Amino acid sequence: MRILAVISGDYGARHVENIRARGPKEWQIESWDAPTILPLIIDYPEDYLPETMPAADLILALAEHKGVAELLPEIATLTGAKSVIAPVDNEAWLPRGLARQLRGWLERQNVACVTPKPFCSLTETHYDVTRREKIAYQDPLIAEFARHFGRPSFEIEVDPETRLVTAAKAKRDAACGCASFAAERLVGVSADEAEQEGGMFHHHYPCLASMGIDIDFSDTLMHVSGNIMRDEIADQVKPFKQVNYIAPGTRNDAGKEGETNDEE
Repeated sequence: MRILAVISGDYGARHVENIRARGPKEWQIESWDAPTILPLIIDYPEDYLPETMPAADLILALAEHKGVAELLPEIATLTGAKSVIAPVDNEAWLPRGLARQLRGWLERQNVACVTPKPFCSLTETHYDVTRREKIAYQDPLIAEFARHFGRPSFEIEVDPETRLVTAAKAKRDAACGCASFAAERLVGVSADEAEQEGGMFHHHYPCLASMGIDIDFSDTLMHVSGNIMRDEIADQVKPFKQVNYIAPGTRNDAGKEGETNDEE
């Protein structure tokens, strides 16, 4: 698969670096640095694009400027791409209304487009756009990418005696590399603490999703992303977690030696 990543800063550069390092060796990955200064309305997209661009099957729109979304239909034409992934990790870079428009523009060109919010909600069949709304899609190129990068999934081994993590790997990494970073550090962590520690590793990486409150989630996209990863880790270690049960109406110290019953 030939992939063209459209970037304009550290956010996109980090994703490209991780995808190159951990993606299938047969993938061909090129990147193009988009303009960082664009007008509010782009009447002639070709004025901001090179005359030619490398051929691509899939475009990753990872620029940090909302104006770049208006260039994507022309980029798809120049590259011959039939699929686009334009994640929303920051509303300032791709507002929800513009994301809807982008999907419509590209659909009219027979180009599949997904706008996962956040990026790490993408699976082979659907992606999140709000706390309760998911959008299903059918596209083999996007699904092929999502088999390797998107919503993190883990394979975690726990010693049943010590309940410590003995091995962990990201079966599907977040595109930014955060899931692999966390998996490498889970070894030796108690099953009881793995979920919480995974969330801390997510912040320490650090996640580059927005830290502003997003109205679609009533939370920051950074926290939404962290919760996705924590939930996946929690599912893996759940059989090994220690659960303490408290019976209503009883005291924890009941039955200690030397205690007497008042009725005696």
